Amino acid sequence: MTSVDIQPFAIEKNPAPVSDGRRQRLLESPVFGEVFTDHMATIKYSKDQGWHGAKIGPRQALSLDPSALVLHYAQAIFEGMKAYRLDGGGTGLFRPEQNARRFRHSATRLAMPLLPEELFTESVRALARVDNDWIPSAPGFALYLRPFMVATEAVLGVRSSAEYLYCVVASPVGPYFKSGAAAVTLWASDHFTRAAPGGTGDAKCGGNYAASLAAQAEAIREQCDQVVFLDAVERCWIEELGGMNIFFVFADGSIQTPPLTGTILAGITRESLITMARDLGMTVREEPYSIDQWQEDATSGRLRESFACGTAAVVAPIGRVKGRNHHFTIGDGSPGLITQRLKAALTDLQFGRAPDPRGWLERLS
Repeated sequence: MTSVDIQPFAIEKNPAPVSDGRRQRLLESPVFGEVFTDHMATIKYSKDQGWHGAKIGPRQALSLDPSALVLHYAQAIFEGMKAYRLDGGGTGLFRPEQNARRFRHSATRLAMPLLPEELFTESVRALARVDNDWIPSAPGFALYLRPFMVATEAVLGVRSSAEYLYCVVASPVGPYFKSGAAAVTLWASDHFTRAAPGGTGDAKCGGNYAASLAAQAEAIREQCDQVVFLDAVERCWIEELGGMNIFFVFADGSIQTPPLTGTILAGITRESLITMARDLGMTVREEPYSIDQWQEDATSGRLRESFACGTAAVVAPIGRVKGRNHHFTIGDGSPGLITQRLKAALTDLQFGRAPDPRGWLERLS
């Protein structure tokens, strides 16, 4: 049975919510991903009942059997998105249908049931409305939404689960990088790789991020903010960062980013920036770019800017790149003009400060 219950989410208010005063203090300077709201969304799945039990309830611990399949065979996927406090009043989501679509793609790759797009989008809408008071109003702050799905069937066998839990939690956030630097420094990993052809590189699954942690720890030891991964075959082509896509800006004003060939996550921020840059009259190429060419172009001045992008960090200028075989500065090490222009165009749209001709901003209130 695969019936789908697309009904209004049942609402169960938290009987002991955070007090207004404490919530306001928490919203002043939340560390990314460490403060959480009062509620969460949940939907259950079983082969017999399909998707059922859609609910907004108190945020609480999950109960899993020790033999739940997710704990042994890592059937776990997630998304990252934000709810914004809009200039002029109200709140909004940015392109939530794209997150819903990518969530289904990840589920397909990990042999998990497909959550209907409308159920996904309604879950984040409902949670953002119930926890509206948790959406920060400080400039650049937002409510980070984390939808995820895990396999919950209690059985030890290498197969797809017959039961799943879908959940959305929310966390008010400020800047992603703790250093507060104007531009980030990257570590070019020449040992670890993130994904290989035929693998799960273009799925947003927990295993990809677990595999990146050793390389990220190496980057931190080298006093870098993030790791940049190369391809797993030739070990020369730039792919993406541990959690962000990457762009290169040249002296002629053109922009380049690695193509989506199955090993790179199809970032929604990435696709939005490509579209916006082209709307602004810029040339954008989706073509391979090697680490050696990056160093050569940065040294010669042919390349003027680089930046990373993603939901969490939005747009992060890249100032320096370090590695055992590479060490170079991009431009003068500070944010470039095109990087700043694209970031401003994107955030102005997300916060309701700019016209929205493509209908990307969904207003909730």
